[in-house]
Amino acid sequence: MKAAYLSDIRTVEIRDEPAPSLTAPGEVLLGVEAVGVCGSDMHYYRTGRIGDQVVKFPWLIGHEMGATVLETAPDVTHLSAGQRVAVDPLIPCGQCDQCRSGRRHTCRNQRFLGCPGQAPGCLAERIVMPADCCFPVPDSVDALGAALVEPASVGVYARALSAVPAGEPVAILGAGPIGLSVLRACQAAGLDTAYVTEIREWRASLAADLGATWTGGPHREDIVGAIREREPDGVAAVFECAGEQSTLDEALAVVRPGGQVLMVGIPAADRVAFDASTLRREEITIRPVRRQNNCIPQAVELVARDADLRKMVTHEYALSATQQAFETVADYRDGVVKAIIRMR
Repeated sequence: MKAAYLSDIRTVEIRDEPAPSLTAPGEVLLGVEAVGVCGSDMHYYRTGRIGDQVVKFPWLIGHEMGATVLETAPDVTHLSAGQRVAVDPLIPCGQCDQCRSGRRHTCRNQRFLGCPGQAPGCLAERIVMPADCCFPVPDSVDALGAALVEPASVGVYARALSAVPAGEPVAILGAGPIGLSVLRACQAAGLDTAYVTEIREWRASLAADLGATWTGGPHREDIVGAIREREPDGVAAVFECAGEQSTLDEALAVVRPGGQVLMVGIPAADRVAFDASTLRREEITIRPVRRQNNCIPQAVELVARDADLRKMVTHEYALSATQQAFETVADYRDGVVKAIIRMR
C-alpha cells in the first residue's frame, strides 16, 4: 500500500509498504478514504514538534479520517464490512486513573494517531484500529463528511465545556476549520450571537456565510472596540482558536467578568501570558481544551444534519499530492480553509 511520511521539515515522501492485517481481538481493518489536513499536522510539518512531542523522521502523520470497514476480528459485532465510519484517533489504555474517571482524552498511556512517540498516522491506504474507535455514519455522510467528524467533535466538546446557556453572546477568535467547527456547534446549541475574528479575509467571509453575527479582522479594525460596542458588558465566553498571544490578549478584553476563555488553538510558543490583574479582578476562568472527550457521536449527528459544515473544505488532493496539500495549508495559499486528501 501507499502511505505519506514526513521525512524531514516541510518534506513529504510517498512510500510503498506492506498493508497491515488484523492481529488481535477487537480490531478492524479499515480502507482509508479521506484524511483532513489539521493545524496540528502543520506544527509537525513546519517545525517538527508541538511542545515536547518531537518528530523522529520518518513519521506517518494524519488523524482526521473517513474510512470503510474492510474486515473485523471475530469478536467485533457492532461493525461489519462495507460500513463507512468516522474514526476517533485517540486509543486510550482504559486502565489509568484518567480513563477510569471518564477522561479518556487525558489518558496517561494514550496512543494518538500521528502523534510522535504514540501511534503512526492514517495517511495510508489501510489502517488497523480498535473497533471502539470506529463510529458508523449515516448513508447521507460521504467519506469527506466522515473525515470532518473529528474536527467537528472538537467544536462540540469546546461548546459543551463552556456550558454557556442558549441565547448568551460568545466570541470566536480564529476562523480556521476548528473555529468554524466551534461556530457551528455553538449555533446548534442555541448560541446564535457569535462574534468571529480572523486575520484572513476569505476565512472571515466564510464565517459570515456560516451565520456569524459579526466578523472582523485585527489588521482592518479595532476588533475589541467593535465587539464591546455591540456587547458593552462583554461576552459570556471566548473560544480562542488561533493559538496566538495577541488573540489571548483580545479574549481577556472582550469577555465579561466571571466569563470564560477557552483555549482551543494550539500555541506555537511553549509559554503564553495573561494579565494577572485582569484575571484576578474580573475572576475570569481560563479553560484549556484538550481535543475532545466522548463527543464523536454528537459530532456525527452535527455533520449529518449540517450540510454547511462542508463549506470549509476548499481544497481536495490525491495522496500523491500530499506535499502540495501541506504546502498550501502551511502557507495559507490559494484561499485555503480546509484541505482534504482523497485516498481513493
